[in-house]
This record gives sequence, structure tokens and C-alpha cells, in this order.
Amino acid sequence: MEKYSSNKKSRAIRRLVIWYKRNSAVTSIVDTAANSASTASNVAGNVAGNVVSSAESVVNTATSVVSNASSIAKNTLQPLVFDPLKRLQNNDNLINKKEVLNSERIWIAVDGMGGDYAPVPILEGCLDAISRFPINIKFVGKIEKVRFEAEKVGLLDLLEKEIDNNRLELIDSGDPIGMDEEATSVRKRRDASINIAMDLVKTNRAKAVYSAGNSGALMASAIFRIGRLKGIERPAIGALFPTRDQTRPVLVLDVGANTDCKPSYLHQFALLGNIYAKDVLQIKKPRIGLLNIGEEECKGNDLSLKTYELLSNEKSFNFGGNCEGRDVLSGNFDVVVCDGFTGNILLKFLESVGGVLLDILKSELPRGRRGKVGSAFLKSNLLRIKKRLDHAEHGGALLLGVNGICVIGHGSSKSLSVVSALRLAHSAVNHNVMENLNQLQKLQVLNS
Repeated sequence: MEKYSSNKKSRAIRRLVIWYKRNSAVTSIVDTAANSASTASNVAGNVAGNVVSSAESVVNTATSVVSNASSIAKNTLQPLVFDPLKRLQNNDNLINKKEVLNSERIWIAVDGMGGDYAPVPILEGCLDAISRFPINIKFVGKIEKVRFEAEKVGLLDLLEKEIDNNRLELIDSGDPIGMDEEATSVRKRRDASINIAMDLVKTNRAKAVYSAGNSGALMASAIFRIGRLKGIERPAIGALFPTRDQTRPVLVLDVGANTDCKPSYLHQFALLGNIYAKDVLQIKKPRIGLLNIGEEECKGNDLSLKTYELLSNEKSFNFGGNCEGRDVLSGNFDVVVCDGFTGNILLKFLESVGGVLLDILKSELPRGRRGKVGSAFLKSNLLRIKKRLDHAEHGGALLLGVNGICVIGHGSSKSLSVVSALRLAHSAVNHNVMENLNQLQKLQVLNS
């Protein structure tokens, strides 16, 4: 009888490990069932007669709970566990079960030729985003090439279906601006895909534009085609970084548009970031920080010292003082401003953290059978940690300070990054960011 009970225990544990690995969202249910099974088996091994029989019954009951929990997880929790976008989408921009009317959907222009792997991952992400969010896509690119590449990967039928549904439109263009080309090339190449996409925003045929191509070219095209906001000297690229609080990211700007800055630029970045944090992040009173080497106001270089004085005298937002590098992800600040050189280094460093952290944790797990069991229990948790730090989960960065909504994607963007970036573009349009940004010109500091 004891041998039989032991075999049942081993089988139950093996099933439990497999189930736990696949369904991490019901961890508490599994742990309770496993503890019940283990306790019952221990009792069964030390107590005779009718007590053993009762213990076996408890084991069977625990195994049944595990099986039922697995079924529940598969049917109701699986979409939340295996689709990281559910975490990003909150509740404000998902398509409801009722079909959204085309008249209510927002048109977004997409530079389909921009990026290291374009056009396939860009197109794939667009098709996915159309089904997730109430948006339509004007896909700008060389139509013949787009159709040819779509057919190679099996996307042509879906592409034609969305065109027939009037949710996607192909717009022909010339060659894209290469990643190694000068940003000023946009002035000579008027038929470049980014210029055509930007013109769609200029003529109000699209509410926002997205590109994973040359970021300098996107900024130049935005300035030449749709112009800067009045009173803003230099646009800034704002990127969302994760913090300890998963629901409250921090906006860091500038992360690459302006490598050399004046104090007035950083002051304007703070004004732009404050409005974005209020409108999109829904923070009533965002706390603004200045990235510096120390908290004291006397610390830093000449740029930091002069900028600190400007920010501390600004009455239109809540300036929280200097923000050290270790405080960027702490959640103590909602907006952090810095020059583009420093911000870009910070951005690229953060992009590597997720993968490195996961590799370190994997190497520290014990070897052998115990290590394999432990890895099975921890794998899904480690992957979630990586996803929280993965730039693909956030998709893109906003170019703030131009007279339109522009989202810049990473050059190596894959479909998930594109979907996330289009969600960001939709969110910015949906929260009327441009209306409040245009109010900045009324501030006396921008007119002096």
C-alpha cells in the first residue's frame, strides 16, 4: 500500500510541475493543491489502516483540484498569461466584442519601408494591430514589393481582406531613407516613404505617423513637413521606461533627438513631458526630475546647474529636483529630462538589461534534477521580468514638440514592437495630446 501511495505521489508531482510551467497565472491554486497532496502522502506513509485510506483520498482530491485548475487556466486565464499586450493595453483602447464602426476608427500613417527588416514585420504588426485596436492603417511603401513580400510569408490574403474591409490602404512611395543616410536627405527625396507618410498627417488624412526607419530623417521630415509647435526650439524624443510600479512608467526625454542641448531646450522638454504625463499617463500632478549626478542643486555641469534654476522657477509644473541614475526606475519621478546624448545611452543600456538579467538568473539556478524542477517553476516568472524590461513591449517613442503625433520605432522592430507602437499612437490621439500641447504657446516663458 505504501509503495502504491508513493507512486501516486510521484505521478501527481510530475503532472503538477508540467501544469505549473504552462499556467503560471494560477500559482496560488497550484501551491495549495501541492501542499495538500504532499501533506496527505506524508501522513499516509506514517499512519496505518483507515488513516492511510483517508490520506490517499486527500491526495486524489488534490490531484483533482490541480486538474480542474489547469482547465480553468486554459479557458479563462491563458489569453492574459501568453499575450503580453494584455498587460500593455490597460482597458482604454481594446476593441470591444461589438465591432467598431469604420467611422469611429482612427487612421494612422505607417512608413512601411522603414526599419532593418521592413516591410514584412511592419506589415505583420499593422495587420495584428488593426484587429486589436480601433485603428485603420495607411501603409506607405513600394506597393509591388509589399505585395511580393506579403505573398512570400503568407500574408497576402489577409492583406487583401483588410483592404476590402477598408481598414488598410496601400499608398505607393519611392525608396526609404537608409539608416546610414543623412537626415537632410528628406529634403531631396520627396517621394521617400517617410515624407509621403508625413504628408498624410499634414493634410489631415491621418491622425498620427509611425516609422521604424532613420529616426533623424523622421525628425527632419516632421520639422520640414508639419513644423514645430510655436515656441518650441527643438523637438524631443520621449521614451517610456518601466518602474517598480508596473502600472506607472516614467517618461524620459530627450533620448536621442538632440545630442547638444541648451538649458532652454531641457526646460521645454519638461513642459512637453508634463502635458504628456497628464494626458496619456493620466497623472494629475506629474513629478518632474532633472537627470544629474547628485540630488543637491549645486551638483552637475554647467548645463545641469542652469537648467535646475529654470526648472525650479517654473510654476506650471511640479519640479521634484535632481534625479540620480539609480532613481530613474524607482517610480519617484513621472518625467525625467536630460540631453539626447545622455538619454540615448540610458535607453540603449536599459534595452540590454532584460536579457542579461535573465541569463544571470539562469546561470545561478542549481544543476541536476533539483535545478530542472526549480527552473520549471521559475521560468514563466523570469520571462515576465524580461518582458517588463523589453523595449519591444513598449514599441516606440513619441517625438514631442512637432505639430502632429509622431511615433519612432526601434530600427530592429518586429511585429510585437509595431503593435505596441501603434497602440501608443492611438492612445496619444485618443487623449487629445495635440490640443493641450498647442496651449504651450500661451505660456509667457515661450514667448519671451
